[in-house]
Amino acid sequence: MPRGYSKERTNVHNLHYHFIWCPKYRKKVLTGDVAAEFESLIEEKAAELELEILELAIQPDHVHLFITGHPKLSPNKIIQQIKGYSSRVLRDEYDFGLPSLWTRSYFVSSAGEVSSQTIEAYIEAQTGQ
Repeated sequence: MPRGYSKERTNVHNLHYHFIWCPKYRKKVLTGDVAAEFESLIEEKAAELELEILELAIQPDHVHLFITGHPKLSPNKIIQQIKGYSSRVLRDEYDFGLPSLWTRSYFVSSAGEVSSQTIEAYIEAQTGQ
């Protein structure tokens, strides 16, 4: 099995996602105890979803999360679970003065071990084009 790939009974995969999202109105609320608890909440949810955090950077007004994926979970489902869980717990404990903790939007991009050009060349070679 090539390095970085996960093998399961019905699939082999290597999915990595880079997410970025912000608090509502980009308010700088992710500091001190809030940031520490938020990091723990992300770790809990990632473990529950059987995902591995590769890198996490919590800034006062935005978050970068680089995480492994699983074919059973869409990127939308992953971020929905993380944002929903963390918002519920943090809003119960802290008063942010916001109608919701997170904006509805987020950025996601995928990352892999090979370039798009390598994949295109491989597919062309398979089809004999």
